[in-house]
Amino acid sequence: MNDEVEPSTSSSPTTPAAAATAAMKDQIFIRARKEPFEHGLLPISKLIFSDGTATLGPLKEKLIERSSSLRIDAEGVAEVLQISIDNAGLVLDTLTAVLPSDSDPLVAAKPDEIGGVVGADVYDLILFLYIQSYRRLLPRSHKDSAAVADVWPSTSVFDGYLSALSPLQLVRSNSRRFMPSQVDEEAHQLSYLQKHLANVLSLLAESVEGEEEESLVMTLERFERLGFLFQFGEKGSNGVPLSQAAPFFANSDPDMPAVHVSATQVHDWILQNITAALEHTAERVPPKENGPSSIGDQDVSMTDASTSSFKGSGTKSISFIEGISKASLVKKASDLKGSSVKVLNCHDSVIYVLAPLRYATVYGCSDATIVLGAIGKAVRVEHCERVQVAVAARRICIANCRECVFYLGVNQRPLILGDNHKLQVAPYNTFYSQLEEHMTQVGIDASINRWNEPLALGMVDPHDSLSHPAGVSDSQAESAACLDPDQFTNFLIPNWFGGDSANPTTLNPFPLPEAYMTSQQKNHQSLGEIKQALRDLQLEENRKREISSALHVYFKDWLYASGNVRQLYCLQGD
Repeated sequence: MNDEVEPSTSSSPTTPAAAATAAMKDQIFIRARKEPFEHGLLPISKLIFSDGTATLGPLKEKLIERSSSLRIDAEGVAEVLQISIDNAGLVLDTLTAVLPSDSDPLVAAKPDEIGGVVGADVYDLILFLYIQSYRRLLPRSHKDSAAVADVWPSTSVFDGYLSALSPLQLVRSNSRRFMPSQVDEEAHQLSYLQKHLANVLSLLAESVEGEEEESLVMTLERFERLGFLFQFGEKGSNGVPLSQAAPFFANSDPDMPAVHVSATQVHDWILQNITAALEHTAERVPPKENGPSSIGDQDVSMTDASTSSFKGSGTKSISFIEGISKASLVKKASDLKGSSVKVLNCHDSVIYVLAPLRYATVYGCSDATIVLGAIGKAVRVEHCERVQVAVAARRICIANCRECVFYLGVNQRPLILGDNHKLQVAPYNTFYSQLEEHMTQVGIDASINRWNEPLALGMVDPHDSLSHPAGVSDSQAESAACLDPDQFTNFLIPNWFGGDSANPTTLNPFPLPEAYMTSQQKNHQSLGEIKQALRDLQLEENRKREISSALHVYFKDWLYASGNVRQLYCLQGD
């Protein structure tokens, strides 16, 4: 930004075009905040308003009337939106996970205070409700079909049931799915905001009586609410707060009376910056020869971006782990960039992400074990098959997965969405030396674990064009069953951290439920009895050697049959 730009009011001669040019000078472009679109969408029909402000406008007034100091609790949300108290709590939990400021009272609240003692800001809630009309970009097909065939077999245990599937399930099982590129997604989100900007501003603006032409104005406080949707640059890496990027609020003196700026001026300035950002994206990422990609929101024109697959690389705010096959991978905090990680299309592998992060996404993985460290905001696991996930997190959302097991230490109820089959949840089952330190950094409470309270919503996702075909009625998603305690085992993570932690974690910080603890003790007792029985055998030395050799052979056979021998080789090289 140009430091010489002075703050101005609605009468300032600074034009939106000049402001946009100033923003581009240092190559800091406006961006859509990806978190509300990736982790903030809920498939609850009563939250989706496709008529712009026609319904949300009156609802805003009702929310304000029901609020106290412009903050509203779960009961108020349930009453105004006419939804259940459970769904109202889910709305506020989800909103909390995607708010941009950690200083917001809702973010700082303890898990059991959200929606009760501490309510949501009405204008944050309005913006959250507005974007529920967003439709995701359609998944792309993979550019390397041979590689896909290698890790995604053409036959599946589910293929025999295709004839009995519903139309929705047939649509969803028709092809393997790959997440759109990050560039595509961000441009799609920004295009959505470009289209709906006028409506968004009208919900935030204040009406000024007595002025016919400029009846809607924005204060600094209302303008800053747009930080829920927009930011300049990447957060934590030369990012500029929206109010500081805007010429009409930059360097505003908090001791001076609030400046009012016309909503039209704000609209034109943001629109100019969005146009510049989309043009910049189009210039640096040329379109593919095969034409434009499919688009969830048919009113937003997008071009499929050409990006290559990469492993362990990242943008300024996201680290990607993509395409790992038949291998093991370890990533610690020092190996990651930013505060988010995406694990994409990994197969027949073991992935360790042992770091304190804000967000994590696991997408399109199969036959893999994925250990995520401490995730302070939200985890989303989608389109996975036969995957085991162990994670300590504030919240987790599981969508469209098959035969997966989730070992959870979560402060909020696990959310189950979409078309799932044979999911199981279990208490958290592992630890590493820096786990508790990482949990403290991101605000996870080990005394609260709601792993066994999954909340299943609808099977149809209205935000996903592919899984929401015309004529398909919705039904409740298949929930997850609790893992049999006799099938529960601890997962041992090698000590890669050495003496890096002053107070290392030596035990699972989440207490095990009694049934699982009893099963663990029973297994340990049985193992001890077998060991003692072997010691007590009155055998000659050559017979003992034969038994020992036989045990080693069977163990080696198991390593090869299960594929775990590959993990031993991979970890030996780390």
